[in-house]
Amino acid sequence: MPFVNWLKRNLVVIAGLLTLAYLLLPNVVVTVFSFNKPNGRFNYQWQQFSTDAWTDPCGVADLCGSLGLSLQLAVWATLGATLLGTMIAFALVRYRFRARGVVNSLIFLPMAMPEVVMAASLLTLFLNMGARLGFWTILIAHIMFCLSFVVTAVKARVMSMDPRLEQAAQDLYAGPAQTFLRVTLPIAAPGIAAGALLAFALSFDDFIITNFNAGSTVTFPMFVWGSAQRGTPVQINVIGTAMFLVAVLLVLASMVLGNRRGRRKA
Repeated sequence: MPFVNWLKRNLVVIAGLLTLAYLLLPNVVVTVFSFNKPNGRFNYQWQQFSTDAWTDPCGVADLCGSLGLSLQLAVWATLGATLLGTMIAFALVRYRFRARGVVNSLIFLPMAMPEVVMAASLLTLFLNMGARLGFWTILIAHIMFCLSFVVTAVKARVMSMDPRLEQAAQDLYAGPAQTFLRVTLPIAAPGIAAGALLAFALSFDDFIITNFNAGSTVTFPMFVWGSAQRGTPVQINVIGTAMFLVAVLLVLASMVLGNRRGRRKA
């Protein structure tokens, strides 16, 4: 039967498309309801098409303030985790030292540990140290749990690097700094960028660890959670849709740049 044969040939593609549609369905719902004009406080049922929320995304009190705080935390956490994670990844791959295996194992603990356990542990640590809960405790916590993801991404890239390229640069009288900046760093850049993007997304999206260690500070995920208790403004859907579109554009831009580089090399 022609249809059965076609289905067998394209079964993997169809399964992949269905999975992708399943994953993107919540984003579609968020986008659709960003154009809704609810009659009450809750934006859960479609009432009327409107672009009011898009023309005034900061119309809800403290929404843009919490969004700016989350973006600021995500940027600083990304910078800190990427810098430390890159150095740790190079150290674990390139150097032999005592307890190297133990460090390798400990790196994965924050990834495997439940967030609520990590959040409670960090809260206990900060309280015992007498630290004031707020921006800095959140930032320290975000850098700590993002660090493992950056190390994993960069480490995988560094392990796949050909050491003969660096040796060739040294044979051509390049110093350690020149070798690192012109050979090592460009090759490791995709892994570093992947780790940085992952750290940014994790930091911006985190709620559990942030909620434990925030004190009176309110980030965007905490604002969304608090708003859901008394009414969900449409502007939350607008911000979510905008963030999703920015992420898609970044992925498409990276794909275009990668294709252009591949054509130049060919």
